[in-house]
Amino acid sequence: MGEFNYNEEFNNWKWKIPENYNIGYDVVDKHINSENKDKIALIWENENGLSKKFSFFDFKKLSNKFGNILKDLDFKKGDRFIIRLPNIPEFQISFIGGVKIGVVPIPSSVMFRDHEIKYRINDSNSKAIITSSNYVKEVNKIKDKCPTLKHIIIIDKPSKNELDYNILMKNSPESLEIENTKKTDIAFICYTSGTTGNPKGVVHRHQWVPGNDPSILYWQNIKENDIIAHTGNLSWIFPLGNGFLYPWRWGITTLIYDGRFKTENWFELLEKYKITNLASTPTVYRLFVSCKDIEKKFKLTSLRHCISAGEPLNPEVIKKWREMFNLKIYDGIGMTEIMVYLSNIPGMKIKPGSCGKPQPGHICAILDNKGNPLPINEPGILAIRKNDPGLFTDYWNKKDITKNSFKNDWFLTGDILYKDDEGYYWFSGRDDDLIMASGYRISPFEVESSLISHPEVLEAAVVASPDDLRGVIVKAYVILKEDDKASDDLIKEIQDYTKRISAPYKYPREIEFVEELPKTQSGKIMRKKLRELEIKKKGIIRSV
Repeated sequence: MGEFNYNEEFNNWKWKIPENYNIGYDVVDKHINSENKDKIALIWENENGLSKKFSFFDFKKLSNKFGNILKDLDFKKGDRFIIRLPNIPEFQISFIGGVKIGVVPIPSSVMFRDHEIKYRINDSNSKAIITSSNYVKEVNKIKDKCPTLKHIIIIDKPSKNELDYNILMKNSPESLEIENTKKTDIAFICYTSGTTGNPKGVVHRHQWVPGNDPSILYWQNIKENDIIAHTGNLSWIFPLGNGFLYPWRWGITTLIYDGRFKTENWFELLEKYKITNLASTPTVYRLFVSCKDIEKKFKLTSLRHCISAGEPLNPEVIKKWREMFNLKIYDGIGMTEIMVYLSNIPGMKIKPGSCGKPQPGHICAILDNKGNPLPINEPGILAIRKNDPGLFTDYWNKKDITKNSFKNDWFLTGDILYKDDEGYYWFSGRDDDLIMASGYRISPFEVESSLISHPEVLEAAVVASPDDLRGVIVKAYVILKEDDKASDDLIKEIQDYTKRISAPYKYPREIEFVEELPKTQSGKIMRKKLRELEIKKKGIIRSV
């Protein structure tokens, strides 16, 4: 993009999304009439070492076949189906095949249990689910309690009353009439993690893909010959976008891996396939930088650009990654409803720990809970204009919750940030995560960033804990790099260390060493569960 001028790019951005627009045609079929026809769209590998490559032309034929399968099963525009698959090509085949004919795929984690699957099927009135013999057991437990569920499609070893994906695909024609969808037609639904109440179905329209062009162009900084890898599962919206749909819209090759996460495996993949562009989460980057001397074992000479999202990335991890590989990690912030719209961008001055600035095309503000703007440096709710094409339109069948999420033409994200006098945004926490202790407003993220920079700490989560004297105190749950080093002396050392590198009032007055932290399917720390645990131990938090 040449020398980057943020203000110029931001002021000159114009959305160009046609009224008639279909995701499936845009990310696959349009390439067939260009030099990208035989270009590799997908590199796939699993933990057993099996690998395959698929061109854009392969995906046109395969997704057309699946679209015809859905038509033969009497799917009509707007009907829904669940995708319960790991990171395998059939995920992308079924997703693209669905959106091509105006049918609505619902990505779903293979880790969900029966009641979680039942809720999503019944809430969305889905007519089918595509899964594998490994993951159908939980579906079978609840299928009789899902009146709209008519078909279970199995990709490998179907049992009685299940449809055989391979036979259906073999007998399905390669030619498909694509639905003439509008950009505002419903494309897919992603359910939120559901850390409070039932999960909400976030409805995205076809315009969602081009509505996130700033993400792929500026934040992800794509180049024509890039190979993009995302370490996450496609059932989560971050890899669904930045590791699949956004790159394919621009004819960029992607890699997905099906298997348990192991740091060394991933370094092998990055080296083997000459990955140029890595997308991941803070948890994974923390694991990466904790691998002693890994940079001496693997030569990531092709890797040129790295992004992170899911939750803010600690400055210490950014610093360590740069020392190891001479690469920056560009942090971004987003959510299921809007994806990553606020980020650091190559060519822009980086302030370590900051979320950066709104990407060109996205209008953001810091507001109070009534939708009124707040002054510079005052924490408030991050908001985005409700006419943003990358923004969700509503929560499925939840009109009141949808209505309450919008104030004065803004969508209120629930994230607490402040904007400094240079226009950079800084994350403090969720609106229910901020800790009020002894009159101070304490950001859990800031304390976690301090803790994670200690040489013995791998990961940390900070919450409010009830205290008879102060009302609440700062409590830290800490995962050590080496469990056997846990001791009272180490607690005191970490506390003193935190006091030294941040304001003393922020230090954790209690530290508990743990082996793991509760997380959502997308890898975000569930501080709410830890707060509830503290209340259960000590009693109700009293304000002071």
